[in-house]
Amino acid sequence: MSRTERFEAVVLEGHKGLAFELPFDPAQRWGVPEERLWPGRRGWRVKVSMWRARFESFVVPRSRRFWVLVSEEMRRSGRLRAGSRVDVAVAPASLTPPSPAGRGL
Repeated sequence: MSRTERFEAVVLEGHKGLAFELPFDPAQRWGVPEERLWPGRRGWRVKVSMWRARFESFVVPRSRRFWVLVSEEMRRSGRLRAGSRVDVAVAPASLTPPSPAGRGL
């Protein structure tokens, strides 16, 4: 079963850089819990494809929505800027949720 989701997105400028909205809750759709990404930020590691290029990125929750952060590599590769429309494919970087034993429980 593929967990890759394909959709069109509009790149937006936020106070911390470029991002586009993920049109669903990744925990519900993929069954993968959010994790600590860096101090003060939780979210999901994802694989993003656009223009036949693949990137790794993060989905972070904000204002009851979910946002895919646009890395500098993604921005340069696709010549992205605020207002750009892109066809993207997004999948969780981890295809299976961690088992309780794997989390030290």
